[in-house]
Amino acid sequence: MSIVYTAEAVSSGGGRDGQVRSSDKQIDVPVRMPTAMGGDGQGTNPEQLFAAAYATCFHGALRLVARNDDVTVPDGTTVDAEVGIGPDETSFGLNATMTGHFPGMDQQAADDLMHKAHQACPYSKATRGNIDVTLRATV
Repeated sequence: MSIVYTAEAVSSGGGRDGQVRSSDKQIDVPVRMPTAMGGDGQGTNPEQLFAAAYATCFHGALRLVARNDDVTVPDGTTVDAEVGIGPDETSFGLNATMTGHFPGMDQQAADDLMHKAHQACPYSKATRGNIDVTLRATV
């Protein structure tokens, strides 16, 4: 693999009670524990950042596989990512649900695109075998 881009970010101040900043300063936000985990929720958290990144990457992969298969993606198509965190045997684990919304598209075609995007998406590749990922398509 030939790397064409490397993102850099720094966490400071205590992880889930600190700040995260990208090297180009496009991201510079406070990080706080979500209220569901006992925090004040007055900032973002790693799960939100991961969900945003995964949704964006998956949407790009979806458009790539559609283009490669000569499939038209309907206007208004969106991808939602839900990332959950909870205790596991040793510490904490994650799961994800990826939902593609395809207004007016055939259900089978939408399901097909979701499965193909899951094979192509770099985030899906990175998480495969590590976390449970559920795919959904709505039309």
